[in-house]
Amino acid sequence: MKTLEIKGSLREKTGKKAARDIRNSEFVPCVMYGIDENIHFYIHKNIFPRLVYTSDAYLIKLDINGKQYDAILQEVQYHPITDSVQHADFVRVLEGKKVTIKIPVRLTGTSVGLKSGGKLRQRRRYMKVRGQVKDLPEYCDIDISNVDIGDFIKVGDLHYENLEILDPPRAMVVGVVSSRLVAKGLREPVAEEVEEEKVEEEVEGEEPEVEEEKSNE
Repeated sequence: MKTLEIKGSLREKTGKKAARDIRNSEFVPCVMYGIDENIHFYIHKNIFPRLVYTSDAYLIKLDINGKQYDAILQEVQYHPITDSVQHADFVRVLEGKKVTIKIPVRLTGTSVGLKSGGKLRQRRRYMKVRGQVKDLPEYCDIDISNVDIGDFIKVGDLHYENLEILDPPRAMVVGVVSSRLVAKGLREPVAEEVEEEKVEEEVEGEEPEVEEEKSNE
């Protein structure tokens, strides 16, 4: 798993006014949730494009006032008009403790269905997994060499050593459809997609794993 070093500074004050002053100084107020304590700090806004506008998942080496922590980015809040980053939540990573994170999907091989004129349909570009940091890969590799026209790989078909996949087992990840269906604007398989969308809505409504009271800044 890739790592990224970030330096931050502890916040002397919390609250809406203090957070606004931090943003006006081109920094972003943040909080890191931990086992025993939550740490409020801030980092420069220029760091976030590399964190959020990327297909990579990072283990973050946080240096806050000279003290080092391992963490992952949990959530980012954006301004509703400008889309600028307003607040970020991190989760501290401890040795021997499992974490939940989204890992990018990487397709390998050349599908026999594509060679026959089919069209690739990739429904998931990330997999939500749970495991220890030492076991987290940079990518969830999926070999599509044997995927023919009409074949689909679902979450339940995938297995990774020492990782638990948290996405719905019946959800489609990737498949190959007939070029005729694409030309007609049809979707396949309709029944599976309807069920998948229903399951995804339920999953997206779940609370995050770290159940700490979040800052309302």
